[in-house]
Amino acid sequence: MAPVTDVKTLAGGATGARIERILCPVDFSEVSLKAYRYAQSIAGHYRAALVVQHTVELMQYVSALYAPSLELFEEFRQTRLANARQDLQQLTSPSSSIQPEYIVQEGAPAAAILYLAQERAVSLIVLGTHGRRGFDRMMLGSVTERILRHASCPVLTIRRAATDSGKPDKADDPVPIRRILCCIDFSAHSQRASEYALLIAASYQTDVTFLHVLDPEPDSADVGKDTAAAMADFEKTITLAGLTPTRTHLEVRLGKAYQEILKFASEAHSDLIVTGVRGRNAVDLAVFGSTTYRVIQLGNVPVLTVPI
Repeated sequence: MAPVTDVKTLAGGATGARIERILCPVDFSEVSLKAYRYAQSIAGHYRAALVVQHTVELMQYVSALYAPSLELFEEFRQTRLANARQDLQQLTSPSSSIQPEYIVQEGAPAAAILYLAQERAVSLIVLGTHGRRGFDRMMLGSVTERILRHASCPVLTIRRAATDSGKPDKADDPVPIRRILCCIDFSAHSQRASEYALLIAASYQTDVTFLHVLDPEPDSADVGKDTAAAMADFEKTITLAGLTPTRTHLEVRLGKAYQEILKFASEAHSDLIVTGVRGRNAVDLAVFGSTTYRVIQLGNVPVLTVPI
């Protein structure tokens, strides 16, 4: 199958949605190895360059800070870096057609990831995010949150699904992307998300459902009018883009946005949620925290956030 590197926008024009260079940070946890599987699969579909990064945090090893000499500390430092490089190289299956570039750095993970993404002009960051139950599940972790808030490229976050066996994933296992859910409100940022949803759907030959959630405040008459208008806008854009109606359709729900997104994703057995993120000012971050952030922190489905 020929790689798909670009798509047309919903209006039929050229788009900047491309996947050419992927960055996958790993910390060797189960969820980061699962993220690596996704990064490897996507890189294969788009013949994209894959950079796998590990950051060594020497500050985690408190005892090393009290080494009796600089020579012993340097020996410890070099050992940690060498072990990390060896562990990274063991990720790739001998039969894999994807040969990543491995980078080991030392420092703060979030800063190292953001710097490398900018330096290499990365098209996509794929990372696993921790969070399990109770209070831990309500927090994404400082690294993931910083990446989501500050990355200038799309970010795909992978969580450990509730149905996972608990065993590490094999790097050459197939990644299932059969049903894509794209959240839209017909604004510029949701159109950008639509471009990436269609880009991935074209390569994985899968269906895309566009979900539009209406605010629960309007009365029933307004809801009916708004729903009809949303359907008309969607049908018009799909026709202009020349898309196949049977593989692309619109679902309109009424309620709180993040709750309806998660509910529909569960009902439809979605394999990927795609959503746009506005700018990075204080108001936009509040919106991010109340919608996209909750979709990531409360769901088990991989989420692709697309900034504008």
